[in-house]
Amino acid sequence: MTGHDGWEPEAAALVRPYVITKGRGLPDDGQLSLITLVTASAGHTQRPTTRLSPEEQNLLDLCSAGYLSVAEIAGHTHYPLGVVRILLASLMEGGHVMTRPPVARAALADREILEEVLNGLRAKFG
Repeated sequence: MTGHDGWEPEAAALVRPYVITKGRGLPDDGQLSLITLVTASAGHTQRPTTRLSPEEQNLLDLCSAGYLSVAEIAGHTHYPLGVVRILLASLMEGGHVMTRPPVARAALADREILEEVLNGLRAKFG
């Protein structure tokens, strides 16, 4: 609904993420995927945090408890996922947080080996 001066109140919700991220773009998916684990760096308490925005400080406080995935951080903070990824990329550049890539998928076992094990178990235990 438009007010008498043409201002739309719904537009404020769209501007806030842009202001929080200071207009920065999304990092690539390889850098911060949904399952990338993030934690505060060891020396984050000694670094001056006066330059951090309140949202960045909130993420840093959350990450100081241990490793959390990017998706978990977004869930705890209720920020949009894109905003969380942008803020985390900024904290990474500043040396405030460290990331650990997700564990690679394990190779699938060979079907023939699994059948031989199953047949051996059936022969031994009936």
